[in-house]
Amino acid sequence: MYPPGPRLPAIAQTVRYVQARERFMTATARRYGDTFTLRMVPPYARHLVVFTRPEHVREIFAASPTDLHAGESNAILRPLLGDHSVLITDEAEHARARRLLMPAFTGTALAGYRKMIEQIAATHVDTWQAGSTVRSLDAMTGITLDVIGEVVLGVADPRRRDLLGPPMRRITDISPLTLLGSRYPALQHRGPWKRFQHARADLDAHLYAEIEQRRTGGDAPGADVLSRLMAAGSDDDTPLTPDELRDQLVTLLAAGHETTSAALSWALRELAADPLQQDLARRAALDGDTVYLEAVMKEALRYHWVIGGVVRKLTRDMMIGGYDLPADTVVATSILLAHQRPEAFPDAMFRPGRFLDGSVAPNTWLPFGGGVRRCIGAGFALMEGAAVIQEILRRHALSLPTAATTRGRVRNITHVPSDGAPILVS
Repeated sequence: MYPPGPRLPAIAQTVRYVQARERFMTATARRYGDTFTLRMVPPYARHLVVFTRPEHVREIFAASPTDLHAGESNAILRPLLGDHSVLITDEAEHARARRLLMPAFTGTALAGYRKMIEQIAATHVDTWQAGSTVRSLDAMTGITLDVIGEVVLGVADPRRRDLLGPPMRRITDISPLTLLGSRYPALQHRGPWKRFQHARADLDAHLYAEIEQRRTGGDAPGADVLSRLMAAGSDDDTPLTPDELRDQLVTLLAAGHETTSAALSWALRELAADPLQQDLARRAALDGDTVYLEAVMKEALRYHWVIGGVVRKLTRDMMIGGYDLPADTVVATSILLAHQRPEAFPDAMFRPGRFLDGSVAPNTWLPFGGGVRRCIGAGFALMEGAAVIQEILRRHALSLPTAATTRGRVRNITHVPSDGAPILVS
């Protein structure tokens, strides 16, 4: 029925998956091949079937969203994102949420955001002192928080944006085990889970205040996502309630800054390590070549996984990858393993040009998922990353501190540099 996999107890496999995912997944793939089964504890899955081959990835992404539920399989995120998040819902509710969000991420909308992102990035980068060491993860987190505060909430006042920073950092800088345990009421009044609840309540208070201010304060509607969501509503779509608005805003705030700041810090780390690639990227920055700079972001997302995989839960018995799988099985397209496949990426070195020469085949590069559930903010993330790298390389040369050996760690569900990816700027 299921592909073979490790025989460790489910709790042991879950802990290894959460705390040492890359080592555990790589070793498992080496032993069991391209497809294998992990036994997990809820809310992950009792049986998690992992696929890495492009044809199997295509099969999963092309399946009907009524047969493969993404929202159900993202249940671990519910305590953070809420019941109405576009990442948590399925079928009609998900389609409605995505339809209401889409206007904020069209090409026209993205073009309108770019200048604002460049200005925010320039303001931050201009404070860097030549000859200093910058922890790039912290620096990129500061930039992306300001960007997402203005783009999503329309908060241009730095003092109001600063109020969002502390609770956002507290709810995103948590361990996977804290996130896993936050769904259990018995733990919510203890230790890290209690601190998580307080941080979430603090963030919610700020978000509901912004929603109420926008609803009653007479502020003119802007081009920000909150304005667009509050104005949404037609014969087919009823306006979002405050609770629905909160859940979509938290989703965009958390996903919109956490993943992008991690990808940017990995990109800067690799550019600092490779003077040739940095020189090519600087030429692109000076020439305004956003296509090449987006390729730098794409390669950073290939070279260093930020999200480990994309998951779906079967609502009925199905055959996938040649295996008859029962309903309630969770299938995963493993991003970290797919990006290690030598058939897909024979030259494993950091080389952004691969995304310009046509050598990246479909269903081999997976950071934003695929199919009808492909990340709605993919275009925004790449545009933002390119704009930030542009402003940095126009002002600074980058190098690595002596003997820098950056490793990764999992923070909530994202893979970030364990040491903050320090870089020397000059």
